[in-house]
Amino acid sequence: MDPITALLADVLEEIRPGDSGAPASYIPELATADPERLAFAVVGPRGRVRSVGDDHVEFTIQSISKPFVLALALEVHGLDAVLQRVGAEPSGEPFNAISLEPVTGRPANPMINAGAIATSALIPGDDVDTRTARIVEMLSAFAGRSLWIDESVYSSESTTGDRNRALAHLLKSHGVIDGSVDVAVETYFRQCSILVSVRDLAIMAATLAFGGVNPVTGRRVVDERVARDVLSIMSSCGMYDFSGEWLLRVGLPAKSGVSGGLMSVAPSQFGVAAFSPRLDAHGNSVRAVALVEAASERFGMHLLEPHESVASPAMTLHEGDEGRVVRLGGELGYSGAERIVAVLREVASGLPDGAPLIVDARELGRTHPGALIALRGEFEDLPEWVWLQE
Repeated sequence: MDPITALLADVLEEIRPGDSGAPASYIPELATADPERLAFAVVGPRGRVRSVGDDHVEFTIQSISKPFVLALALEVHGLDAVLQRVGAEPSGEPFNAISLEPVTGRPANPMINAGAIATSALIPGDDVDTRTARIVEMLSAFAGRSLWIDESVYSSESTTGDRNRALAHLLKSHGVIDGSVDVAVETYFRQCSILVSVRDLAIMAATLAFGGVNPVTGRRVVDERVARDVLSIMSSCGMYDFSGEWLLRVGLPAKSGVSGGLMSVAPSQFGVAAFSPRLDAHGNSVRAVALVEAASERFGMHLLEPHESVASPAMTLHEGDEGRVVRLGGELGYSGAERIVAVLREVASGLPDGAPLIVDARELGRTHPGALIALRGEFEDLPEWVWLQE
């Protein structure tokens, strides 16, 4: 067992004794879930899936489908068009609350049920099957394998889904939903009934973490800006009326589901997922929350902690045939550009006049536009024998 998997296993066993909460009961099929199930998975930049516990047990994705259907709507329509139908503000209310703007009827955000129904209604297609096929195709691309629907859970959701139907009719009355309410709601029920494992969720999270590129398949699933926009909304709205405390304690974009799944994203680092059916009063898995919180602490994933790799990109000094070469790697942000220039001035000051100094930036994994502008500007003040290779 490699060290990271061993660490996951240690965290899993620490959390396992917790027995508070209970499986969701308002959907009869979910109430039958084994409450002892527990799983944890992490996917890094090379696409290796590390998982422990009941990692091959499948469960329905439920509300964790919402970010990915949002991504599809953004790909099809663009951000401005989506924001005309659904907002991006935390509701501070339970997931099934009637959180609509007083005048427009626009739902507060796409992570609550009303907003998710409005988002699903934006997916092209004249009937439930056509829209569902588009959604399943998108979620399968995120997971890197073909996904399918649990028909018994779908039937249970549809039979007991009167509150969601009422929300959809309210949306229709405000002009938020075009076309059939039944098509919109049944599509939403079917997207929530897609089966996944904790390994699937970790890969889906990692695809968002790495700008829309699935690290397992290497396929670009959505545009980088779409992935960024989805993560932005997850950061403030993904954990319902626990979102603020979640961001304080864990510091990662996340989305939960009432079947017990939890997906979280450390941008450019990991996709993380956990599963345990017992829920708290917010509708979030008690033990899954504890697992991801522990992982964030031990892996140092909180977004608002200092990250020296951005401020200090990798720099190595070599003697080449053409002279001294400084090679840059990693990610170059604005603060990193300032540090690079300071080092270059120091190195250049110790060289004989005219001795070449080459800065090789070709291996930078990512360069922010502002950083590159700053770096080029600083080169104008360096001696003419300092060259930049891009």
